[in-house]
Amino acid sequence: MKFSGSYVALVTPFHADGSVNFDKLKELVNWQITQGTDGIVALGTTGESSTMTHEEDDEVARCVIETVNGRIPVICGAGSNCTKTQLEKSRRYCEMGADGLLLITPYYNKANDEGMYRHFATVADSVDAPIILYNVPGRTGCSISPACCARLAAHPNIAGIKEASGNIGYTARIAHLVGEDFCMFSGNDDMIVPVMSLGGCGVISVLANVCPAQTHELVASFAAGDVAHARALQLRYLDLIDALFCEVNPIPVKEAMNQLGMEVGGYRLPLCEISAAGRERVRRALEVLA
Repeated sequence: MKFSGSYVALVTPFHADGSVNFDKLKELVNWQITQGTDGIVALGTTGESSTMTHEEDDEVARCVIETVNGRIPVICGAGSNCTKTQLEKSRRYCEMGADGLLLITPYYNKANDEGMYRHFATVADSVDAPIILYNVPGRTGCSISPACCARLAAHPNIAGIKEASGNIGYTARIAHLVGEDFCMFSGNDDMIVPVMSLGGCGVISVLANVCPAQTHELVASFAAGDVAHARALQLRYLDLIDALFCEVNPIPVKEAMNQLGMEVGGYRLPLCEISAAGRERVRRALEVLA
């Protein structure tokens, strides 16, 4: 499968007691589809899977897949710093009907290039769904080297990468080494146009949680050749993008959604409510949507 477009890195809504709010989750999924989002990524960083149990992860994946019901692609975050755990989760999500898997680099324990390759190839050799690599060294403390990425890109079941290093030079090197069929998603909302200018296929977006139609329009405009309009949208929403990362993700984006009346609830420790200054910054930034 060739993935492209604006994919929302979907939040996981919680009730006041901290349990997953599945009714709200279904509502968010349906709203995203009506707003033109091209695909949904469940259980990513923004989805707070790091503080959820494996059973909760499974329930969220199943809920999203069943609610989407084939209308747009669903990519499920199945990553772990334990390759065996990653493989088990990947198999379960494939059985549920996930269209793709998002697999993160092995955070904390890290790996050399050969270990990094095997971490992803073990899953790619064992499942049918296409895999998107997830490179976010600011979170994980490790990165996929360009040489390792090129080696992984040659695997027929590895479809692309979510590139969230924030290093445009690294992104250019990846684009230079991989083939045209390899999907390169921007993992940073403030770099959608720069990444697409290097051959990127779109974005896996936090911003799309609050303005999915606009994020889709930005990506679609660039893909259609209207670079000027895409650039204008990138710059128009830059202050909002910055505000959504004024504290650790997904604290600001959930605050923004709650300010917009979406009622997605709070967080699980160690994440907690936003600071007063952060709340005001988000409020001001949302004025661009008025």
